[in-house]
Amino acid sequence: MSEKTSHALGADIVPRVTGHMSPAEFRKHGKAMIDWIADYWERVEVEPVTPDVKPGDIRSRLPQSAPEDGEPFESIAADLDRIVMPGLTHWQSPGWFAYFPANVSFPAILGELAAAGLGQQGMLWQTSPATTEIESHVLDWMVDLMGMPADWKTTGRGGGVLQMSASDSTHTAIVVARSRHREADASRMVVYTSAQAHSSIEKGANVAGIGHVRLIDTDDEMAMRAPSLAAAIEADLAAGLVPLFVCGTLGTTGTTAVDPLAAIGEISRRHGLWFHVDAAYAGSAMICEEFRHHLDGVELADSYTFNPHKWLLTNFDCSVFWVSDHAPLIEAMTIIPPYLRNAASDSGEVIDYRDWHVPLGRRFRALKLWFVIRHYGAEGLRSYVREHVRLAQDLTERIEAHPSLQMVAPTLFGLVSFAHADGDEATARVVDAINATRTSYVVPSTLADRLFVRVAIGSTLTEQRHVDAVWSAIEGAA
Repeated sequence: MSEKTSHALGADIVPRVTGHMSPAEFRKHGKAMIDWIADYWERVEVEPVTPDVKPGDIRSRLPQSAPEDGEPFESIAADLDRIVMPGLTHWQSPGWFAYFPANVSFPAILGELAAAGLGQQGMLWQTSPATTEIESHVLDWMVDLMGMPADWKTTGRGGGVLQMSASDSTHTAIVVARSRHREADASRMVVYTSAQAHSSIEKGANVAGIGHVRLIDTDDEMAMRAPSLAAAIEADLAAGLVPLFVCGTLGTTGTTAVDPLAAIGEISRRHGLWFHVDAAYAGSAMICEEFRHHLDGVELADSYTFNPHKWLLTNFDCSVFWVSDHAPLIEAMTIIPPYLRNAASDSGEVIDYRDWHVPLGRRFRALKLWFVIRHYGAEGLRSYVREHVRLAQDLTERIEAHPSLQMVAPTLFGLVSFAHADGDEATARVVDAINATRTSYVVPSTLADRLFVRVAIGSTLTEQRHVDAVWSAIEGAA
């Protein structure tokens, strides 16, 4: 052993951690960071929505190895402007009309900051009672606010839990459904969903080892045909397969079509399938009573998911997952090693959310949703959603009145789907014209091999003038 090594291991050497930021320094830099975020929001409208970079441009600005010694925080913060900003896609731009919104609000940001500062690990009630009980209570609030069945509350047979995404919620639901048929070979099991459903249903089936996925055909409004679902189930039963799970969609990604939940639910009950509803985007609109006719049949669902982080002013990640009966979920997810046993859990009087999803660890997601609901109030959230729907209807009326443009699907919520009457090349020109403004951005999609434009209205800062700017680009290219 060398003298240096011997000295390093000597009993007289006391290891010390250096470089902790002091509370005073944290206050200083934290206030500066809040100012930086507020400044960003004040200027995001004029930023190009998408960055002008090539693959590798951002990494080329980073050093090849991590720093050996700590850097002043002022230097770290300065790299937000020097390195990060040039490579950002500005999802919070009022001109963001691509995909679906991923909106954020200042109360949600502050809730996230508080959650980060508290550093809770809410895997068990015992590890953070406040984390668990606030989440349970806020999601019970949401049952009432969204017009869901009352027995979905945690005070009843059902209950809610916050997941990372609707994909996680769907994957969990498939696993729970599979666990009810432990004696069956998963390779013979079948999952059913609409041909217009989100790709996460197929992915979840693959992850769970399900052997078959049936994409059921849709009607003229891109909603699942219930008779086709019934026929597919009957055919699979006749072939000796095991129909397992059906997902109905409330607001498809392509066009926000709504599947006939009541008919799907009845078919699922008749054949003993798990019935899951994916309302990732459009579920937020259920805070407004005028949209709740789309929920007809939801009382037949075994599980339901929607994302406040899409259209309810709560930043990612925040996905609500409700079950009508929590017993199958807990049975499928619970494994209790001795180091997690405790008196509170053994009493049966508490919720341990680690038994409600795949991960063991979980953070204090509910804090930001709690902040948002309390800051805006139910009426504030309703007016927010209603304004975006009004803007979407206004744009729809302009498109319908234009001789060269055609709607390809009804405007049910905040998504407007249309195409140019002259075909795909003309439609592509419209997309290019919108995106050439650099302050508005859309993505196209296809339906029956026809290109169409999706204008998803739902960003936090979007106002009438931003929709007017999109229309000017559309009209100029049409």
